[in-house]
Amino acid sequence: MKAFITGANGFVGGWLSDWLKSNGDEVSSLNEKTDINDEDSMLNELEAFGPDVIYHLAALSHVGDSWGNPKEVFEVNALGTLTLTEVIKRLKTSPRLLIVSSAEVYGKVDEAELPISETRVVNPMTPYAVSKVSAEYIGLQAFQNGLDVIVVRPFNHVGPKQSDKFVISGLAKRIVEAKLSGSNQIIVGNLSSRRDYTDVRSVVKGYRLLIDNGKAGEIYNICSGVDRSVLDIATELIRIAGVDIELVRDPALSRSSDVPVLRGNASKLESATGWQVDIDFISTLKDTLDYWEEVLTRI
Repeated sequence: MKAFITGANGFVGGWLSDWLKSNGDEVSSLNEKTDINDEDSMLNELEAFGPDVIYHLAALSHVGDSWGNPKEVFEVNALGTLTLTEVIKRLKTSPRLLIVSSAEVYGKVDEAELPISETRVVNPMTPYAVSKVSAEYIGLQAFQNGLDVIVVRPFNHVGPKQSDKFVISGLAKRIVEAKLSGSNQIIVGNLSSRRDYTDVRSVVKGYRLLIDNGKAGEIYNICSGVDRSVLDIATELIRIAGVDIELVRDPALSRSSDVPVLRGNASKLESATGWQVDIDFISTLKDTLDYWEEVLTRI
């Protein structure tokens, strides 16, 4: 299978590319210098490769940062998706398109209504989430007009190589830094926030399975079905690292609009593809700590 990835240079894109190649797929990616809204350049790259499937991962993906640059986030995440669907209409073939959205589109959900299924009405609370809802509707509208489109809503994913701007990777990095420097404390933000985390290496397997088994025009959650607080994760990271570190709260690191808890239901994905979480959470944390220890000891 010939697979084209937008956003291949990002955290998830790199793991996806490796997984597809290990399964015998021929992989190409959007040139990182190509503007996602440059329709002619996009068309030239896709025509030259002739993909059977396109994984659309290209996005500005940090939720907190989206408040500072909402216009750019919308242009990349939403209008970039529109540009891609318009380009696909111009191709001689019609590749299957997997649009990667986000569980952030659900917004705040009462705990009594968890876990969240795909039928839940969306309630985007950040510029990032609004951009992702828009991308979804652009994709589903394109499906109504003949394109082979699937939308996936991943909940939080984590693992080695993730930017330290994201909570678990950032905690792991600070813990390793403290361990190497002999410090006995690290700065943290909101410790009560709870999220449904899945190892990125499990997530990308779900993407590939959807290409083979997903139904066009449908939306699929991908998640573990377990929510964990930042405090519990930080405590576990400290235990695995074998250090005694105090967590010092800095209110400046918290977001006023932070969604208190997200926990998903992936039964639709599981039924369609047989996908299951195949990496336990403790292994994910250990691998993330090991990654940062390797990086920081090279500096």
